[in-house]
Amino acid sequence: MILAAGLGTRLRPLTNHTPKALVEVADVPMLERVAQRLLAAGADRIVVNVAHLGEKVEAYVRAADWRTPSGEPVETVVSHEPDGPYETGGGLKYAAGFFRRTAPFLVHNADILTSVDLAALHARQLATPDALATLAVAPATTDRYLLVDDGGLLGYAYGGEEHTKRDATGEIRRVDFCGAQACAPALLDELAAVEDQTFSVMTTYLRLAQEPGRVLVYEGDPPNRFLDVGTPERLAEGTAAVERGDFA
Repeated sequence: MILAAGLGTRLRPLTNHTPKALVEVADVPMLERVAQRLLAAGADRIVVNVAHLGEKVEAYVRAADWRTPSGEPVETVVSHEPDGPYETGGGLKYAAGFFRRTAPFLVHNADILTSVDLAALHARQLATPDALATLAVAPATTDRYLLVDDGGLLGYAYGGEEHTKRDATGEIRRVDFCGAQACAPALLDELAAVEDQTFSVMTTYLRLAQEPGRVLVYEGDPPNRFLDVGTPERLAEGTAAVERGDFA
């Protein structure tokens, strides 16, 4: 699933008429960049959620000739959030009926460039069926980060103040979430139990973090890198990074 329902308020006025997911980096819409990386990782079906200027995103998805590496056409599904966006958790909850529930699935934000090996991320989740999700993470660069240990997600920090959900197991590491995750179908049941319509999936992950092994992390080797292109400055930085070959 590609999370593409965001308002893109930090990119205004650009996003007054262009959906954030269709903002271009080095002349390629971010939605296209993310889709191609998911296809290269083995995806053969893509769900895209839409809200702000959703008709433009849907038109792009319907016209896209997305194919697997072997050339097979890819099934696409658009999940409309009529009074959305419903944020990451709400978007997944609302789109739950579109998932096959036969294997782990990848979820990727539409506004993030990453170096994450998405196939390896998916394989990590597939190999740990007791986990409900595996989050791609990178070394923390801000004072708003996640705490992880040998049992996976441990807690979070905001403004440098750290909060843990359980006793630590092994070394505590400070990381940023890269905007890519592999999820077990059972995660959808956890999200369905949330009463709110609009909420962040991270609130569910932090609740699950009270038990080690429920939310794991994939740190990459070499360490993952990512860049959120959600502001004009970051968009320019992302364009330069892609042109240098730092991101696909």
